[in-house]
Amino acid sequence: MGAHARPNRFHRTGVRIASVALVGAALPIGAAGLAQAATPDDTPHATATETDQGTAARTDEQAGPAIKADHAFLLDARDGSQERELWAGAKADESVPVASTTKIMTAVVVLKHPEWLDRQITVKQEYRDYVAKVGASTADLQTGDTLTARQLLHAMLIPSGADAARALADNFGNGDTEEARIADFIAQMNAEAQQLGLKGTHFDSVDGINEGNGHSTARDLAKLGQRAMLQPVFAEVVKNTQYKTEAPAANGHTRYYTWNNTNELLSTYDGALGVKTGSGPEDGYCVVFAAERDNRTLIGVILGDDTGRFDDATKVLDWGFAH
Repeated sequence: MGAHARPNRFHRTGVRIASVALVGAALPIGAAGLAQAATPDDTPHATATETDQGTAARTDEQAGPAIKADHAFLLDARDGSQERELWAGAKADESVPVASTTKIMTAVVVLKHPEWLDRQITVKQEYRDYVAKVGASTADLQTGDTLTARQLLHAMLIPSGADAARALADNFGNGDTEEARIADFIAQMNAEAQQLGLKGTHFDSVDGINEGNGHSTARDLAKLGQRAMLQPVFAEVVKNTQYKTEAPAANGHTRYYTWNNTNELLSTYDGALGVKTGSGPEDGYCVVFAAERDNRTLIGVILGDDTGRFDDATKVLDWGFAH
């Protein structure tokens, strides 16, 4: 496994585990009503205590889950094709950097061309150099190995490989140079965001390494996550806690890859479906999450949290399924 730069307290887009082995070959009361209410009758009336309790219950219901993050949102995806807001944090519509959750949109753009999922893509040294330069998370793709676009989606979404994101953008973008192709791919990402009505969202990278103008909102990311989960390929990828695959190596041997998912909800929350984690020095800890229970699918977002993002996500989901 190659060495990876870790210049910050944590990876800009999240700590990822990737192992590689080379082996052989988310009723008003009117005036009449007031007069009637003032007339004594035999109808039982709620006591002050009962009224206070009812008000407290409604206040608690409206307050939402007790979590630390303000940049948070939860929607009910119902059958997957519809969405209904369940709860919004105080800053659910404030645009902030979103780290590797950016890669959800990268995958959505790639999946607009399902006919290309079996396209063979050769890993360039430039992808590895980029990861080392910016200190990004990696799938530890080895130079000269040949993987399909489908395999690279796994490499990007499970261990959050920025090298895989670069490889996909370089091969799905248009242009005469790698820089031009990636710029074109980012333009496709922003066009898709506009089409989906994500008004608080703008991308300036394919992997979440912020170039100064990359941002989104918790509400927007929940909508994006819901749309992404409608894609069977995407949903199938992000539910994996671990993924193993193999690819032809440059020397003619077979390379064996093992990628581990840092989304702890997949192994700790009953019904968890995904979706994507992220972290960075400016972004904090982020997670777009989804879970299904009793034929209900909830999709939520936590942005700019601390190391308690999974605890907060659990509280949000528990609250959502209870309402």
